[in-house]
Amino acid sequence: MFSQVEFVISAHAMAQLPDNGLAEIAFAGRSNVGKSSLINCLIGRKSLVKVSARPGKTQSLNYFLADNSFYLVDLPGYGYAKVPQQMKAQWQTLITTYLEKRGTLRCVVVIVDLRHELKVLDADLVNWLRSQDIPMLLVYTKADKLSRNKAIQQAKILDQGFLISATDRVLFSALSGQGRDELEGKLATLLDVKHAAQDS
Repeated sequence: MFSQVEFVISAHAMAQLPDNGLAEIAFAGRSNVGKSSLINCLIGRKSLVKVSARPGKTQSLNYFLADNSFYLVDLPGYGYAKVPQQMKAQWQTLITTYLEKRGTLRCVVVIVDLRHELKVLDADLVNWLRSQDIPMLLVYTKADKLSRNKAIQQAKILDQGFLISATDRVLFSALSGQGRDELEGKLATLLDVKHAAQDS
């Protein structure tokens, strides 16, 4: 599924997005939640997606073509207070328009730090995606930072907060690779199901 992945474009406007009709999987999360590390782990590359210690560094929709058949889209992180308000407003407009209007979008992978309590911005995003009938998959990352029992306990708390079941999310660690195969499998199933629905 990720035997060949290449960077395509950093888009700052909807007019710059690819127009070849390929399916897209978008990745969203709070600034510094480990989004770039997760994508690198998922595709089996160490540094294709640039990892930064400076929150708010991603300022565009970054497109990566996977196996010449679908795109991974790295969205700007949200919730970082020190980003200038005008820049934040531009991001929000671009992201909202993309999520609402992009016909080729198949799923939004919402990345949440397992170690923390439910954040308002994460809950708001999940509720908004639901209201727009946009398919999503929650990934609780940094699972390696907690003991197994604590990780399971914390995941249950987040599940209750997001009103989901354990089958609707993945426990993930970019460091250990935990959850990578499960996430890849869920995305592969989603892409196949959507493609089949389109072809019928």
